[in-house]
Amino acid sequence: MKALLLWPIMPNSFWSYQETLDLAGLRSTNPPLGLITVAAMLPNDWEVKLVDRNVRLETNEDWDWCDLVIISAMIIQKDDFRELIAKGVKLGKKVAVGGPFPTSVPEFALEAGASYLILDEGECTISMFLEALARGQEQGIFRATEKPDVTQTPIPRFDLLDLDAYMAVTVQFSRGCPFQCEFCDIINLFGRKPRTKTPEQMLAELEVLYQMGWYRYVFIVDDNFIGNKRNAKVLLRALIPWMEARNYPFPLLTEASLNLAEDDELIELMVKAGFTIVFMGIETPDVESLAGIHKEQNTRKSLMESCYKITQAGLQIMSGFIIGFDNERTGAGERIQQFVEDTGIPQAHLSLLHALQNTEMWNRLKEEGRLYEGIATAYQGSLMNFQPTRPIEEIVAEYIDCFWNLYEPLPYLKRTFRHFMMMKGQRPKIKHRLTGHEMRLFLMVCWRQGVVRTTRLTFWWQFIAIALQKPSVFYDYFVALSLGEHFFTFRHQVKARLETKLKEFQQNKQAQEKAGYQLEAVS
Repeated sequence: MKALLLWPIMPNSFWSYQETLDLAGLRSTNPPLGLITVAAMLPNDWEVKLVDRNVRLETNEDWDWCDLVIISAMIIQKDDFRELIAKGVKLGKKVAVGGPFPTSVPEFALEAGASYLILDEGECTISMFLEALARGQEQGIFRATEKPDVTQTPIPRFDLLDLDAYMAVTVQFSRGCPFQCEFCDIINLFGRKPRTKTPEQMLAELEVLYQMGWYRYVFIVDDNFIGNKRNAKVLLRALIPWMEARNYPFPLLTEASLNLAEDDELIELMVKAGFTIVFMGIETPDVESLAGIHKEQNTRKSLMESCYKITQAGLQIMSGFIIGFDNERTGAGERIQQFVEDTGIPQAHLSLLHALQNTEMWNRLKEEGRLYEGIATAYQGSLMNFQPTRPIEEIVAEYIDCFWNLYEPLPYLKRTFRHFMMMKGQRPKIKHRLTGHEMRLFLMVCWRQGVVRTTRLTFWWQFIAIALQKPSVFYDYFVALSLGEHFFTFRHQVKARLETKLKEFQQNKQAQEKAGYQLEAVS
């Protein structure tokens, strides 16, 4: 069998960092970890070709070559996902799909024409799919209620990637999260009991990347790296000597819950292991909203003090914030903006709330009759997909203002500087390699922020201060400045798109009200 694995185009979003990638001459933020893991599970006698459409587009020769097309996708990729399915069907190819989006919304893939739906986790369902193929079955939906033992998951096929195209390479240690945030679909996909790989597995994957010469960020893409704290510590204790023996060949980043601040040992181990960035879902500084979405882990201690503690230990915080929770008080955007300024967090990933399919929130809103038709995109340029408790015009206005102000260049530079100057912990010395991509990005950021913009004086004195006083964080500091370039540009796109969407929403609402009035008058 000749299998063509396709990863759809990722629209410009918070996570795409498109402007920064363009400045560096890179193509994509992260590779499709799910697809290269699936590739490792396919029969050895299959020929496999991977095309990440964010790096290059597949050719007519690729389509002619293959017998089978396998497509994975997240919700944000749904438009290109649908088009790829349609093209495969039109060309008479067997089309199989999987990943988080079709698992959550299988009817979308079916309506698009996919023949095989390999849903849930591939360790359980790929074997079902292969057996069906062997029987000559022309279609099928393959699901599993059990959760697989990820200690049996093979090493992903990193060899299928054009590594030089990416800002970071991804690996996975655990699946699942012990918490039950109402808006989150992770527990629907992976369950509430975190399952982890062994330290030996993780070190084997990192060794492959090391031998391939990888040197940029390695993103451990767990939805909560510390969901199983005991196993996370076991991994970190094995990882530290591995990193030390290789002179810390690459920096690490991951996602973790804010209760990391409650465990001093865990923070210390992460820093010693070479972690430099941690993404945290803070969501909102409003404790009432946190309690309303069952995010009690963020209410046990002061959010501000928790952030300070983690940052002072030497970990840069990236954060997620959301506007639009039920019974949210007016001014939520201003409170988020103030919190971000006070903590100095450089990248605050701000979103309007969306109810994702089959989450506890989605089910509740459906029962209340508050869901709008269509699929939530969870994209920064899309309106909420349900009726909020505040006027949507008020929420969107707050969101636009907050987003715009957070990524005003001068406040961003000052905030980023404060964040890194706050760090007191002693980081290990990571061996950063400077290639043409890094030098190109360095020069472009210096030109834009240090010459062209009115930030020039602030840029240069902060640049020198960090270089002299905090040399161990200089690389991450400069990366943070370069990511700012994406947000400085992206905020214009988000503002324009949301204003257009809001105008369309208001026009539709007025049309519906007018139609209802006319119907009532006729009656």
